[in-house]
This record gives sequence, C-alpha cells and structure tokens, in this order.
Amino acid sequence: MSVSKEQLIDFIYDEARMLDEGRYEEWLALWLPDAMYWMPLDYKQSDPINETSLMYEDLFMLKLRVERLAGARTFSQKPKSRCHHVLQRPFVDELGADLFVTNTSMHYVETRLDEQQLLALTVRHDLALVDGALRIAGKRVDILNSDAAFRNIQLLP
Repeated sequence: MSVSKEQLIDFIYDEARMLDEGRYEEWLALWLPDAMYWMPLDYKQSDPINETSLMYEDLFMLKLRVERLAGARTFSQKPKSRCHHVLQRPFVDELGADLFVTNTSMHYVETRLDEQQLLALTVRHDLALVDGALRIAGKRVDILNSDAAFRNIQLLP
C-alpha cells in the first residue's frame, strides 16, 4: 500500500485535533511501542541523551502523563487545561516506502483558568506504515524561543 502526501498531511491534522479534543487514549494508539516524544531544551539541539531536554519520553511515560491528566488527585488539572493547535500546512520531507518525515510549523495555545500560554513550534513527525496504518515512530517538538522562561506545559503540543 502506498501513502500519498495528502494522507500524511491529514494524519498530522487528525493528531492535532485529537490533542485539542482531549482524546488521549486514541492519540496514544497512534504511537509505535518504541517511539520517542522529544522536546529539546535548546534551539536546534542535536542530542536527546547527553543534553538536557524538556521532554524525552517513551510510550510508557506518555501513558503515565495521560493517566496523570485524568487522575482524580491531579489538582493542577482542576479545572482541566485546554489546548489549541494552529497548523501551517505540513511539509512532507521524506516519502519512502514505509517511512515518512513531515515538518510542521504551528502555534500552540494552552489555557487554564485565566492563564494562557502561546508557543511557536516546529514539529517533526517520523511516521511508519504498519499493517496498512500510519503510526508515529517519533515526534520532535522544537519551541522557537526555547531559551526563554515560560510556565509549565501541562498538555502535549
């Protein structure tokens, strides 16, 4: 089965919508078991292992994060945070037989009570075709002003 650029782009938009709507279990199902979610601390950082990152989480840690968001004793989520992704049309940088790379510029808004945070991001998705379905093999979220001080990010850009 071949995958078109439009299918890859639709996948990126669908993933952002899942996050905006809080459909985290559905979102987790998109991930491959060995995938990593990486949010570097420094702009254009090249090493997630030997340099500090804001996030470098495997599927187990992402599941814990989602469980925490839904937890009855997660007082930082009463009331719950909400998010909104505004995406530019994603670029398809690599279109292989089973592996694909996209690059998307976006604005990410996270809000809770009277606080609102706006981040400008560039997101790289490494996608794989597994059993006829696209899955996330890796996601890298670069914050444009990563060297600035900002509040905690509660959700997932």
